[in-house]
Amino acid sequence: MARIYSVCNQKGGVGKTTTAVNIAAFLAANAGRTLLIDLDPQGNATSAAGIPKDQVDVSIYEVLADNVPAASIVKETRIPGLSVLPSNTSLAGAEVELVSEIAREFKLREALREVRELYDYIIIDTPPSLSLLTINALAATDEVLIPIQCEYFALEGLSQLLKTIDLVRINLHPELKIGGIIFTMYDSRLILNNEVLEEVKEHFPNLVFENTIPRNVRLSEAPSHGMPILFYDPTSTGSLAYEKLTAELVSRHKNEEAFEQGSVNDDRAEYPEQNREFKEEAQCQQVQNADLAGALEL
Repeated sequence: MARIYSVCNQKGGVGKTTTAVNIAAFLAANAGRTLLIDLDPQGNATSAAGIPKDQVDVSIYEVLADNVPAASIVKETRIPGLSVLPSNTSLAGAEVELVSEIAREFKLREALREVRELYDYIIIDTPPSLSLLTINALAATDEVLIPIQCEYFALEGLSQLLKTIDLVRINLHPELKIGGIIFTMYDSRLILNNEVLEEVKEHFPNLVFENTIPRNVRLSEAPSHGMPILFYDPTSTGSLAYEKLTAELVSRHKNEEAFEQGSVNDDRAEYPEQNREFKEEAQCQQVQNADLAGALEL
């Protein structure tokens, strides 16, 4: 049965979707079958995983509003082991329609009851708000991953999110856990970034992931090509950071043995054979963008 993680932060622009997509990709490549659920009406996780939003006719909206079986609309990506439960703008109307529903906070949990048996991991990308969609994600989740940017406004948002998680624990889901806090867009050269990092570590010493995600142009470029960073530029600092972060996430739950069957190590071992064709395509795309990236690389 799949372990479910929600990547959640009501503040936008903190790398939430980037984190969800890239953790899902590394899990699929190295740890097991992974389902990425796009619960954001913007549908950015859907397109970042290689599925054009204009080709999504049936989405998670129909799962929540019309009780369509989740398994029937799951789309396979070009990345072996990674599937997507897609989203589109119609999901924006779901909150209004669910208001009168009985047990509306548990719609997603019930929808995932059967599909959960088909995967090893499920990653949910939530909208940048503390909305009914986010509450549904938290009620269906085993652990919450919280990406935050290294700035003081992010600390205020973290406080609000932790209060919401506590309320969900009390009223809806007593077993809900915080899987960890992920620092994104981190620049060790900036005093402010280091101050925020140390302050959060002081208050939540057991929650902060040791591996941080740096600012990296490649991470920004990858979604426009419908590729996780693992395939767009596997040797970039952004890819290496998400690789280590995913390994840390898995090791936190004593799954090192399953993860070590994949490719995460310092020697950059060969990708699994089934990923070779997609990797070669990604490398061609990488060459086409080399000049531009070289000029922009941080």
